[in-house]
Amino acid sequence: MTTTPSALEPAAPLEPKQRADARRNRKRILEAARRQFSEHGLDVHIEEIARAAGVGVGTVYRNFPNKEDLLQALVDERFAFFAEVARTALDDPDPWDGFRTLMRESARVTAEDRAVSEAMDQLPGLCNHAAEKVGLDELAGELIERAQASGAMRADFTIDDIPSVMCGLGRATASRDDGPPPISWERYLEIILAGLRAPA
Repeated sequence: MTTTPSALEPAAPLEPKQRADARRNRKRILEAARRQFSEHGLDVHIEEIARAAGVGVGTVYRNFPNKEDLLQALVDERFAFFAEVARTALDDPDPWDGFRTLMRESARVTAEDRAVSEAMDQLPGLCNHAAEKVGLDELAGELIERAQASGAMRADFTIDDIPSVMCGLGRATASRDDGPPPISWERYLEIILAGLRAPA
């Protein structure tokens, strides 16, 4: 008589080669998804991402049960980078330059990564979750407080204003068939930063 494994028994651990293959597939899926979202926006289908990654649709779903989970992983990567930039910026002896560094890197990535810019605009919950995981609000809030305490930043700007700034940047720098022509993210950011300076 043969026995079947109990549903309560843990699954057999993956062999090293299987783990390496799984990591490689996940990386390929994320890279392909970022390219596809950048080219086609958030409406791209999982089947197209799987084809671009060179894996089966089932492999995508084993890693990411739905498209929102896949988007969350992409957003998490970018927000982890933002948090690292913020930690480094806190070491800048000039509080305004430290804040400007975070804003500049955030603006650059948001303008270059359509998945992130559209997620900020259409699915803010993903961004809120990503920011919470890495403590980004606390880090950015500290940068704002330092800049305000130094007298370099206007006193009424808060951490709650940053998402609106980033969403506005994504819209202003996006290429569209209708509407005004896009502006560069550098110009957009400099206009915003000029408005955040404390009155002389």
